[in-house]
Amino acid sequence: MKIVKPGLQTTVQDAGRYGYQRYGVIVSGAMDQLAYRIGNLLVGNSNNEAAIEMTMKGPEIKLQEDTVITMTGGDFSPKINGEPVKMWRPIYVKAGTVLKFGACTAGCRSYLAVAGGIDVPVIMNSRSTYIRAEIGGFEGRALDAGDCLKIGERSEKANHILQQLSDPDQSYVESDWFSASEWSTEAEKHDILRVIPGREWDNFTKETQAKFTSTEFELTPQSDRMGFRFKGERLELSDQVEMISEAVTFGTIQVPSEGNLIALLADRQTTGGYPKIAQIASVDYSKVAQLKPGEKVRFKLITHPEAETLYLEQERHLQQLEQGISLKLREGGLNQ
Repeated sequence: MKIVKPGLQTTVQDAGRYGYQRYGVIVSGAMDQLAYRIGNLLVGNSNNEAAIEMTMKGPEIKLQEDTVITMTGGDFSPKINGEPVKMWRPIYVKAGTVLKFGACTAGCRSYLAVAGGIDVPVIMNSRSTYIRAEIGGFEGRALDAGDCLKIGERSEKANHILQQLSDPDQSYVESDWFSASEWSTEAEKHDILRVIPGREWDNFTKETQAKFTSTEFELTPQSDRMGFRFKGERLELSDQVEMISEAVTFGTIQVPSEGNLIALLADRQTTGGYPKIAQIASVDYSKVAQLKPGEKVRFKLITHPEAETLYLEQERHLQQLEQGISLKLREGGLNQ
């Protein structure tokens, strides 16, 4: 596949670079892991195949071989050869077709999954791009016009989807089956983020705790894959505390001395030394990843057991989707 126009920031990402944080190497990976995982399921890939992540404005891509693709996450109004196509379903595309994305009309990040995955070198067990360190992905950078990406070897399931949909007389064919959207991020509101109290929650004043859970915070343009900066009511500690840098994760919300929030994300550093007021519940990682600068959110406090229950429910939905796809393919003759 050849990149004709690169979009605003288009990178290759997978599930992340795990196992190296002790050496200071960040995890990186897809910002919206839920949309990324669903994309791989829909084209018959394993969970960790690399996909293309686009941000705010998407690329123009020429497919150079027959394949199966799908788009998930934010809506970038995808078109094939100038015709609008649907998201959240497998689509057969013939060699020579042009896939074009516009600016985001819903959400902030969209994912293009390709049967077989994007075949870029594996660096420390991952194909994810970490732009600041110039490692992973395609030459350690965002994609640019003229870049050509290889597509990996298709699984048996991916080959079956391609055979089911392929039509030599059509430049593309959309599947009549798709991911149910009622539980995906596509249909959810993003203005409430559920959080559990952070390690230093009790070090913040009662007034600050009340402000945190009762007022709106606006995402600022000074936000990126490393962290989202929010502005709102100034948040203050009861007393200044001496902090030792310690491990942080996706969704950790820190409060630097100026009193504004920073939510750490995919390209976060491995440790942090600011007081942690809260931790975004795993079930809402996808929501925060799809926020755009200028959008406002409220934080809703939930308990740790509630967060675990919500996460497990989301995982059950994913398992049901995977089982549903497998059943659909068996009905079509796949021997698995």
